[in-house]
Parts: sequence; C-alpha cells; structure tokens
Amino acid sequence: MAKYYLNIPTQLKQQAETWAKQQSVSLNQFILGAISEKMERLESRLDDPQFPHMVYQRGVAGQPIPKIRGTNIRVQTIVIAHRDWGLSHAQITEDYDLNEIQVREAWAFYQAHRDEIDAVIAAEEILEQTRA
Repeated sequence: MAKYYLNIPTQLKQQAETWAKQQSVSLNQFILGAISEKMERLESRLDDPQFPHMVYQRGVAGQPIPKIRGTNIRVQTIVIAHRDWGLSHAQITEDYDLNEIQVREAWAFYQAHRDEIDAVIAAEEILEQTRA
C-alpha cells in the first residue's frame, strides 16, 4: 500500500476521528473508506452534474437513492412535503433545516427525474399499505 501524508484541518480531523471511533475503525480505515465511497460514486456516474447539491447514495437494498448532498434527506421527502402535504418551499427550508438553494434544486431535480422518483414514492406507498 502506498503511503500518502495528508494535511487535514484540525476540526475536520477531530470530526473524522469521532466518527471512526464510533464505527470502531482507525482514522486511516475511515479515510480510506470515505475515499473508496467517493470513487465508487464518481465511477458509477450516478450523480447528475446539472444538480450539484443532489447526490445518489446506495440504499440498504443497493438501489440508488437521490438525496440532498451533505444531508440524509431524500429528494422524495421534499416532493411529498410540498406536493402531498402542501408545505411551501420556505416551510420546507425551515422544517428540514435546509437552505433555499437546496430546496429549489431538490424540486428542480424532481422535475428532471419525475418518473424515477414518482415510481419510488408509489412503491413505498404500496409497501406501507401491505404492512397496514
């Protein structure tokens, strides 16, 4: 394995050490895992470059799920909050602790990927009905 010395801002290093400890791995293992995940995402080319605030993350079943970058909030959550619950973009911004750009881009992402996201929402609704 090649050695590479990395300069990391102190606060970021402390956060990474905290997460590594919670996951019972070394800081090196944590950083290696983060780089590997990033490389996988780049190589899979799932992310849509027109929407820099959106990112696809693999779900439990391995399916890609569009989320707002830097959060764990799914695009479909924003869609449901706006379309089904009638929340305004300003209310979503406040309720989900997002900024206006993130909410606007999530909605624009939905408009560009409507069929994909509507299919996921419909599948989850069916699953909820069968559980009830």
